[in-house]
Amino acid sequence: MSVVVGWDIGGVHLKAVRAEDGRIVKAAQYASPLRAGTGRLLEAFAQAGDEMGRADRNVVTMTGELADTFQSRADGVEQLAMLAARALGSVSIYAGPRGYVRPEDARSHCTEIASANWHAAATLVGKRLSNALLIDLGSTTTDIIPIARGAVAARGYTDAERLAAGELVYTGLVRGFVMATAERAPLRGSWLPLINENFATMADVHRILGTLPAGVDLMVTADGREKTIAASCARLARMVGCDAGDADDTTWRRLAAWFAEAQTRAVTDAAMLVMSACAMAPAPVVAAGIGLTVIAEAARRLRCACTSFHELFDVAPEARIGVCHCAPAAALAGLAS
Repeated sequence: MSVVVGWDIGGVHLKAVRAEDGRIVKAAQYASPLRAGTGRLLEAFAQAGDEMGRADRNVVTMTGELADTFQSRADGVEQLAMLAARALGSVSIYAGPRGYVRPEDARSHCTEIASANWHAAATLVGKRLSNALLIDLGSTTTDIIPIARGAVAARGYTDAERLAAGELVYTGLVRGFVMATAERAPLRGSWLPLINENFATMADVHRILGTLPAGVDLMVTADGREKTIAASCARLARMVGCDAGDADDTTWRRLAAWFAEAQTRAVTDAAMLVMSACAMAPAPVVAAGIGLTVIAEAARRLRCACTSFHELFDVAPEARIGVCHCAPAAALAGLAS
């Protein structure tokens, strides 16, 4: 049996997907915030290694090089590549169109390696569908990538290029800042500007609405308090200068619904921009990440069919949701198999 494990090293999560003879059988993510250093990442690798088991090949992509733990992206790429090699033994680092490079060569291929996890997922989609729009909505960011004639048709490659092209949107289901989602919000018939403090995140919004998937919120809350609907209402109320007791639960649910709508609009608008740039005809949206319900609604507004990322794989039923949540790692496992 041939075993490949795909790894995606993010700024706050490590994701791992195991493929056996090309079939995805296991997928999981682990908390590994890099702002405090690389210690948590090493712990996550140890835990994931135990759960994923032996592999004939380990393939690695990353976005964690952006963490301010590192002096530069090149420094981050080099350190993370060598740390992966230290944790896993023999590894191959994904360098986008260049294919795979050795960890010791990672720094010299920084531009191709840095934040290239989206390219792995899009490449896999292109091998399954001739034309599609991949939307991967994760905990922090959203990738929107067109596929044309079986090839990645993105205008940008680096983070800066992709931000300019609308292919990288800083909105996420968990860690997205509420204050970055909208400039104002309706409350009791008035438009209120938001307080520019990180009092609440989109995890609070989706928790209040009941749209936060189980097991995806691995970070501490903005105020360090509990992950309950009542606590989320209190955090959200602070965004408009209030306490939770200043209004009833219905008011805070309506406020949460406003921010969820603003997030959906941001994803839909960016998708329209991307589609307009390549004169893209209606094509199926491939939904990946933890924000599958947001993507499904965006696809409806785009008048496009929507298919789940896991449908592109031979995958064990129990791993289907994990494949969507860990799309780039799953793509690497599939491509390398």
